[in-house]
Amino acid sequence: MTLLAPAPVTTRHGAGFWMIAGAFLIAMAFSTVPTPLYPLYSARDGFSTLTGTIVFAVYAVGVVISLLLAGHISDWTGRKRILIPALGLELAAAVLFLAGTALPVLLAARFLTGLGVGLITATATAYLHDLHTAHRPGASKQRFEIVSTAANTGGLGFGSLLAGGIAAFTQTPLRTPYVVFAVLLLVAVAAVALTPETVLERPAEPVYRPQRFTADRAVAGYLAAGFAAFAVFGLFTSVAPGFVAGTLHHPSRLLAGAVVFAVFGAAAAAQALTGRLTATAKLALGLAAQAAGVVLLLAGMSLASLPLFVLGGMIAGVGAGTLFKTAVAMVSALAAPERRGESLAGLFLAGYLGLTAPVIGLGLATQAFTALTAMTGFAVLILALLGTVAALTMRRLVIHPAMPPTPR
Repeated sequence: MTLLAPAPVTTRHGAGFWMIAGAFLIAMAFSTVPTPLYPLYSARDGFSTLTGTIVFAVYAVGVVISLLLAGHISDWTGRKRILIPALGLELAAAVLFLAGTALPVLLAARFLTGLGVGLITATATAYLHDLHTAHRPGASKQRFEIVSTAANTGGLGFGSLLAGGIAAFTQTPLRTPYVVFAVLLLVAVAAVALTPETVLERPAEPVYRPQRFTADRAVAGYLAAGFAAFAVFGLFTSVAPGFVAGTLHHPSRLLAGAVVFAVFGAAAAAQALTGRLTATAKLALGLAAQAAGVVLLLAGMSLASLPLFVLGGMIAGVGAGTLFKTAVAMVSALAAPERRGESLAGLFLAGYLGLTAPVIGLGLATQAFTALTAMTGFAVLILALLGTVAALTMRRLVIHPAMPPTPR
């Protein structure tokens, strides 16, 4: 059995909680630095929309492989032993981005980024849970829920905004953002190194096995929620900037980063403001907002209206953020302490599969159909996914009112 480290109420755990949150945010922000830059790569090297989708997909494949093979092992090796090498992978990716813009280099850099993110997501989330519990034993879990999900989704938006802003005002838009983030990643490594460990090593290390899913129906509903939420996130971290520049005729890099930031900022704000809602209310809000947002996105593209497109993205972000926050909270609460990292790795694996598969399909569809037709197919898929989430989660919560609201 994994032993959590003794957890006296100390300022080190309190400070460590915020240092890990900052490192988590920086790591996730780095993963979206290329998002507003894809059109620049396309103009420089003639990449098509499909090529950009492939570059994005390689990142997502790296995440999935990492989650499958190692996203859960911090439960017995310790959180720091996973986070520091994972941040090192992101640093190596930053060096590759600085080395050149050739397609093989970009593919390698994105793959390394994905490997790092796959290790970081579940591990950092579990680490924050441990540190929160150690610093505030017996207290509400609401701070953990808000900070962990905001660092994740807020980081994704922050990376695009900062990269887009730097690219708009520098002479080297494909280099300077990576220099800035290389420095930030070094700061993140130092922050992790200074944070106290929360997991004691097992006397006998367990037999290794890749990540596996549980067959429990209730948990499956939260996995489906993660898949649906990340499908929307994937849209805005891959092909949406191309839609804004091409279909909507707004080529500004700063605008591209701001649009992505608006979506993830809305998601982070929703996660922060829905803490007092019950699990049923959160799920209902998430499902309704994401469905309405996707429909507005489609309308914005059909009418070539940037304001409507952005509004739809923000509403979809509110829905996706609320769904994902609820999923993280419920999976964290349902998991045994010695399997918390493993359970969260399963959730993030489902999420990153959602990040990958629908967007790859969207990129392929743009080769045979117009962007609007491809987006219509994407919208239909998302609506079907949301219906599946409702069937797997809402009915159970209504039938079993004794089930507690989202844990705090």
